[in-house]
Amino acid sequence: MNILTFDIEEWFHLLDENLSNTEASWDTFEVRIHKNMERIFKILDEKNAKASFFCLGWIAKKYPEIIKQIDQLGYEIGCHSNQHQLVYKLTPAAFKNDTEIAVKRLEDILGKKITAYRAPCFSFTPETPWAFEVLANLGITHDSSIFPSSRIQGGYLNFPSRKPSIIDCKGILIKELPITTARFLGQNIVFGGGGYFRFFPYPLIKYWTQNLDYVMTYMHPRDLDASQPMIKALSLSRKFKSYYGLHAAEKKFEQWLSDFKFVDIHEFDESYNWETAPVIKIS
Repeated sequence: MNILTFDIEEWFHLLDENLSNTEASWDTFEVRIHKNMERIFKILDEKNAKASFFCLGWIAKKYPEIIKQIDQLGYEIGCHSNQHQLVYKLTPAAFKNDTEIAVKRLEDILGKKITAYRAPCFSFTPETPWAFEVLANLGITHDSSIFPSSRIQGGYLNFPSRKPSIIDCKGILIKELPITTARFLGQNIVFGGGGYFRFFPYPLIKYWTQNLDYVMTYMHPRDLDASQPMIKALSLSRKFKSYYGLHAAEKKFEQWLSDFKFVDIHEFDESYNWETAPVIKIS
């Protein structure tokens, strides 16, 4: 089953660059979130696709109308943190505070409980087991923060399952929906979101999708925004990751939605046999 998700943040939320990783800097950049959300809504409507939206608390504070629109259109909403900071760089107390603020902001707008979470840049690591305790205490039942491959920020390379799992952290249980990987040149490769989706040619993405029984995607509004400005001071590697493949991304994404059925987390959860899911103990 293929799960479609979006991480709702602005085009400048790039955590590996000091130029754009603080709230003070965000007000200096052009606002593009509204036009990018309209693009996403239009595509989903045309393709009759469901999706889950992991939203920043900062977006909820700054643009509550976006959160309301996502909900009014019938899409599922989860939390993507408040300030979009790397979890493994936070203390447990700081992570709790950030997540609590974001969840409350979203719940106050929606009038309903938030039960799903995704960490910025998938920054749960073997060193952050306490994060699951924090999530459970805030009412989160489903997480999608595990990136079972290597990456610059975070990454949980040795996570023992690449399929839906149940995290057992000191008796606290949370359903985990990790990002999907495929084998490529002897490596576990991510292909279903971000720069990875823009980098790989569509025939490869199609091949991997049709040969896997579980695909968890993650798209950002900026991934489909071919006309976004380039931050000139970015490093060459960051420019490549942020801008490569943008001009072809929207058509590639539309083709993906035409070729395959995608569901949201709620529909997946209702139909998946969780009794077969491995239980992974983390302490």
